[in-house]
Amino acid sequence: MLPRRERLTRSGAFRAVVARGRSFRGRLLALYFLPRSSGPTRLGVAAGKKVGGAVQRNRAKRLLREAFRGLKEKLDGAYYVVLVARPAAARAGLDAVRGELESLMRRARIVARPAGESS
Repeated sequence: MLPRRERLTRSGAFRAVVARGRSFRGRLLALYFLPRSSGPTRLGVAAGKKVGGAVQRNRAKRLLREAFRGLKEKLDGAYYVVLVARPAAARAGLDAVRGELESLMRRARIVARPAGESS
């Protein structure tokens, strides 16, 4: 589990990121983010009822959190991030979710480029 200071916990914070932030959507998830002036990146995860029952929604959220945990060190700054699971996420594996999240983060240009890589 992420430390409390790295989690978005209030519904107002979720709404602000979704309303004012930028978004990128894939087959498995939607990425919403808003730059943050200082402090750690904070993550919020959501899964609506279209994802499935409680077991499927919780599995999808666990996958999104774990995928983000492995990629958060690549971020090039501090952000408020909301990940929303789509129905296919509950049936996907961790590698597929991690790959799609990394792809969306690259499209959003919020990950630092590896040394020697050009645009």
